[in-house]
Amino acid sequence: MSVVSVSMPEELLERIDEFADDHGYTGRSEVVREASRTLLGEFEDKQLEGRDLMGVVTVLFDYETTSVEEKMMHLRHEHEDIVTSNFHSHVGGHHCMELFVLEGSLEEISTFVGKIRATKDTLTVDYSVLPVDEFGPLADMS
Repeated sequence: MSVVSVSMPEELLERIDEFADDHGYTGRSEVVREASRTLLGEFEDKQLEGRDLMGVVTVLFDYETTSVEEKMMHLRHEHEDIVTSNFHSHVGGHHCMELFVLEGSLEEISTFVGKIRATKDTLTVDYSVLPVDEFGPLADMS
């Protein structure tokens, strides 16, 4: 197995170590391997390929110490073909939440989420993807 050096804030490293201890992992390497496999597999769902999808992306960041809000605006305009709605809200004393509603293909949505995740200084990025081309029994209703 290869050894990889990764830079991360001390706070994140402490959280990984605590998570490993709390959940019975043998160490931080095992946690990082599992997290990497999970991240890489998120958009490999064959059932979603070639379908019309809706995605919801929620981003949390500290507005006082970063330029994340400006970066979110840039990404919104860069991907205006899939961003159908965008909502900005203040959360607590120092944080903002950015919510994006997307419509597009799996590749388009995964590219957008990847760019959001790659944005420096985001605190959390959460998302969900749902097919909108068929809604089971409701699709047959006229």
